[in-house]
Amino acid sequence: MSSTNSEKNKLEGINTKVIHHCKDFAEKTGAVMPPIFQTSTFKHGNPAGFDYTRSGNPNFRILENVLASLEGSKYATVFGSGVSAITAIASSLKKNDLILCEANLYGCTVRLFEQVFQKFGLKALWIDFTKQSSIDSIHQHKPALIWLESPTNPLLKIIDLKKVCSEANKENIPVVVDNTFATPILQKPLELGATISLTSTTKYINGHSDALGGVVCTQDPYWHDCMIFSQKALGLQPSPFDCWLITRGVKTLPLRLEKQIQNASFLADVLADNPSVVSVTYPYRKDHAQYSLAKKQMSKGGAIITVRLAANESNTYSFCKNLKYFSMAESLGGVESLICHPATMTHASVPVDVKEELGITESLVRLSIGCEDEFDLLKDLEEALDQLK
Repeated sequence: MSSTNSEKNKLEGINTKVIHHCKDFAEKTGAVMPPIFQTSTFKHGNPAGFDYTRSGNPNFRILENVLASLEGSKYATVFGSGVSAITAIASSLKKNDLILCEANLYGCTVRLFEQVFQKFGLKALWIDFTKQSSIDSIHQHKPALIWLESPTNPLLKIIDLKKVCSEANKENIPVVVDNTFATPILQKPLELGATISLTSTTKYINGHSDALGGVVCTQDPYWHDCMIFSQKALGLQPSPFDCWLITRGVKTLPLRLEKQIQNASFLADVLADNPSVVSVTYPYRKDHAQYSLAKKQMSKGGAIITVRLAANESNTYSFCKNLKYFSMAESLGGVESLICHPATMTHASVPVDVKEELGITESLVRLSIGCEDEFDLLKDLEEALDQLK
């Protein structure tokens, strides 16, 4: 990005950034929306230097430009899914390297580290990064990489990213932050000192539950080169059509997120007073354990609510199934509201004793709040909760 473009980018508002891309590879056509470059192969010697879609495609570049602009990063590399993005990073390490992980990560991240990469000699150590003692222990463990989420999935713990990154940077230890729940609209990990910001673009970035994708953003040319290599060598690339869908979806991200957060904040407060609810976790509620940090680190509280019900697993399942507007499903971030039972869905592969220790119990549900009318969502939840009494 040239200095002129960089200065211009700083002046643009977020809604302008998501709508107007840079180069769209279709200047001569006058197309307002870039086309889908649905091709596997490119003729040798073309001006943009494309050769084979596994190693690059105009739809990749268009989406990467938009997402780099949102993150404020020099580089962005898109992948076929969030898990593909995780794989790209992990595969850049070597045998006997240690990844120091936040104890509560996305279940598929845990499974990937423990059941796949462990076989190739990578090691993972799980600690609670909300504790100062864990941050102080970074220099003792000397990991090759630190892996964080904030807010975490599904417990919505808030990690002090600036503090962890500051400690890690003293030892030149790269830090990865999975920013899927917050998105760059609410939180910018790179500005807080992270080396890599990773996002599942399947979720809020696309927002319509119809495409898979992931992105890795960084300021570091070494990690950018690693991502380009992984995308090509491991076949982790997305499809041009999915990139086109995500590019279209991101244009309404700020508008969607504003409504989702408005709904989530309202519902969190009302649900907290319901007698069938044991507890509500939402980063911008004053009873959240890291409320002050959330207010400092995130511009808003997000659109995920975690609820602990006064119910056993069977009744919790019935609650999920009795909802009209909340589909029981594993994903999140779309315009439609979803409910998930983490213990048997997103974190099913996590050992039972670990889930119990973390607090991912049979009565815990995760709500992804959509763009519906807030009182319709409230009525739906209250009617299902009434059946638990």
